[in-house]
Amino acid sequence: MSNYNNDLEKYFYNNNKRQINKWKHYFEIYDRHFSKYRGKEIVILEIGVFQGGSLQMWRDYFGPKAKIYGLDIEPKCKDFEEENIKIFIGSQSDKNFLQKVKNEIPPIDILLDDGGHTMNQMRVSFDELYDHIKPDGVYLCEDTHTCYHWRYGGGYKRSNSFIEYTKNIVDDIHAWHSEQKSFKINKFTETVHSIHFYDSIILIEKRKMQQPESLFTGTPSIMFESTSKFTFGKKVRKAINLIFQYLKLPSVGID
Repeated sequence: MSNYNNDLEKYFYNNNKRQINKWKHYFEIYDRHFSKYRGKEIVILEIGVFQGGSLQMWRDYFGPKAKIYGLDIEPKCKDFEEENIKIFIGSQSDKNFLQKVKNEIPPIDILLDDGGHTMNQMRVSFDELYDHIKPDGVYLCEDTHTCYHWRYGGGYKRSNSFIEYTKNIVDDIHAWHSEQKSFKINKFTETVHSIHFYDSIILIEKRKMQQPESLFTGTPSIMFESTSKFTFGKKVRKAINLIFQYLKLPSVGID
């Protein structure tokens, strides 16, 4: 292959070092979200070391200023430590172990979960490590197609699926606009700038968020009639729709 879309693809297809296993379409996603970190003093944690090749790829891509950490349950992965690469041995579903890791590494710029891919492993890792991501960092969980495989604890619309869990963050981003008291602003409302769903990847970009502002500039050209006057019919329709809203049922009489 002679034409590469980015430097990660180039490294991968010319790799003669440790083995790497990645889906082909991942490289475009990595480069889209990670290129801004190249050449900077950043901290990277990859869960799932495998053969150690991806850690070498990240070091090549981000440069010598990057501090790269790997996490794997296989003790032999400790042998893959090199300059600027440190490996922790333990389970990503062990909360005490993850706490130990957090105590030993600086806040993280980029976290990649390429570990065991079970629903429990994805959820525990996210719950324990999300807050250790820097306010402008990235959390990426890959191979999320396992959310549809029973042997990983997944299944379409299954309640414990990591994809179903992260879909809720889409709602959390919009909590500023909620008219329902039960739906409140939480840490995701205040720290998630965007969430991206790709084939087999969920990527969350963090940022300190504030309540959105709607602004106007320029001179209006059309004067619209006021719709604030409520007739009896509108009042009834409003009452019905507020009840339906509470019950999470579809609206009626709203075009």
